[in-house]
Amino acid sequence: MATNELLLGGVFLALLVVIFLLVQVRRAVSTAENGVETDQLTAALSQTLSSMQFSETVSRIEDRAGEIESLHGDFDRLLRAPRERGEFGEVQLEVMLSDHLHPGMYGIREQVVGSKTPDAHIETPDGIVAIDSKFPLDRYEQYLDAENPDVRDEHKEAFRTAVEEQLAKIERDYVSPEKGTTDFAFAYIPSESVYYHLITEEYDLLREYTKRGVQVVSPLTLGHKLELLKTGAQARKLSEEAEAVLDHLTELGAQFEAVEDEWSTLERHIDNASKRADDVDRRFRGLREAFDRIERPSTDLTENETD
Repeated sequence: MATNELLLGGVFLALLVVIFLLVQVRRAVSTAENGVETDQLTAALSQTLSSMQFSETVSRIEDRAGEIESLHGDFDRLLRAPRERGEFGEVQLEVMLSDHLHPGMYGIREQVVGSKTPDAHIETPDGIVAIDSKFPLDRYEQYLDAENPDVRDEHKEAFRTAVEEQLAKIERDYVSPEKGTTDFAFAYIPSESVYYHLITEEYDLLREYTKRGVQVVSPLTLGHKLELLKTGAQARKLSEEAEAVLDHLTELGAQFEAVEDEWSTLERHIDNASKRADDVDRRFRGLREAFDRIERPSTDLTENETD
């Protein structure tokens, strides 16, 4: 459909150019006094188209349209082959994870849930979030291509059954908190059109499995959920760091109280020692004065004997 829109856009652009040229020619004809001969008009129009490189522009449009159509065909064949389709989904999933999460937060095709290996997984503080990227696109295409209403309904039911089987398998394999997972897993559908069909035509099915822990996501909705998981992990880390700081502050407070008690004890000892020093100093001064009184009379006696 995108290719058809591009081709129509190119044709529409070319038509606008032609209309513009015709308008210009008509104006030239209407302003001429004696009219214009057909040969002169044709030559003028040809010269104008040549000067605007109209043919080269149309040729480039055709070339680009052919390249786009070829690319669209290659992409369509890629998505129709089950193996290539699965590899494409895994590559797309890995690109999205690398764009939204830190390398240490996710893994690709690693055995992390018992003996099971999801297409990708995310490591969170609450456990592992498994992601499965398989989807029954062939069933969906059969449903779209069917022209007979009865056949179309049959393919629609077959597609619904295939989706339900895949969701049930994801629940069995990857919603296992006892094995280290969270209580939910992601079923990744790398096609917005298939996802839109499911949420509009099979809403009850998706709602039932969401309650059972399997969340169906598209490239757009998965991006939002990855950001929420990253924010939650960062908030948990900040909370743990805050708790660690609080523990350190509590321990530091206890040590400070112990030092305060020891300092108070030392301060009392110093105060007591100061008081004892004052007492000793007073006693020392009293003794000194007593010695001084004893020495004076003996000096006086010596002087009398000399006389």
